[in-house]
Amino acid sequence: MLELEFEAPTTLDGAFAGLGCEGAKPLAGGSDLIVQMRSGRIRPTRIVDLKRIPALIGIQADGRGWTIGAATPCAVIGAHAGLRAAWPGVVEAACLIGSAQVQGRASIGGNLCNASPAADSVPALIAAGAVAVVGSIAGRRELPVAQLLQGPGRNTLAAGELLLAIRLAPPAARSADAYLRLIPRSEMDIAVVGVGVSLSLDEAGLISAARVALGAVAPTALLVDAAAQAIIGSRLDAAACQALEAAARAACRPIDDKRGTAAYRTRVAGVLATRAARIAYGRALPGTTA
Repeated sequence: MLELEFEAPTTLDGAFAGLGCEGAKPLAGGSDLIVQMRSGRIRPTRIVDLKRIPALIGIQADGRGWTIGAATPCAVIGAHAGLRAAWPGVVEAACLIGSAQVQGRASIGGNLCNASPAADSVPALIAAGAVAVVGSIAGRRELPVAQLLQGPGRNTLAAGELLLAIRLAPPAARSADAYLRLIPRSEMDIAVVGVGVSLSLDEAGLISAARVALGAVAPTALLVDAAAQAIIGSRLDAAACQALEAAARAACRPIDDKRGTAAYRTRVAGVLATRAARIAYGRALPGTTA
């Protein structure tokens, strides 16, 4: 029988020490970890529960923007009015991770580190330009969220490293984001395609900056610069939306599986990119709210 150690440290140093041994896995929420253990996909020898570490839970706002503790439950993120007003697309994505009951445990940090190509939080975070704060006994480092992803189920964290927080810059004036996904059922399903879009407008209402990210259409979520360039300088007129759809589809490298064919995913990616861009554009207009 496999012996399994369980630790529940209350400090970051305790977590770093616990994760330093071979076979250790962090438990941020457990919605992915427990399923993988039951299926036999992974067989950890030690579980390090992160939920008792205050530094990993909570949402803070300061001059640098927003900091979301990596183990913060998605339910807490969804209930935070300030974060929702600043980054509604990121909150939308967090609120799609599991059921209401699951969101009481599930964390946006766990969703990111699990590195599923179809993870809902990831395209939204990439589109928002989020930064991952990673720590270990040796110190801390920061990197764009996209650089934390290596492939399906694989991230770039080294042994003993832990995702501490996710940082979001203060949104610029006349800017907003949005996240949309397509799923086979009405709720609690894995995305066939997910799209995050953030954009900023100039005083004339033209898009001056944009980021478009796609999920579930490649081994990792994609930041599609060509899709962003397609709408910069426009008010999302028909020609700009057509160019956006074409760029989004051209970036796709999906697979066929039971949730959808590669051809279907590619087509849907273009449609959702335009819809998400229109939502973000509407939110960014002066006088509108999320």
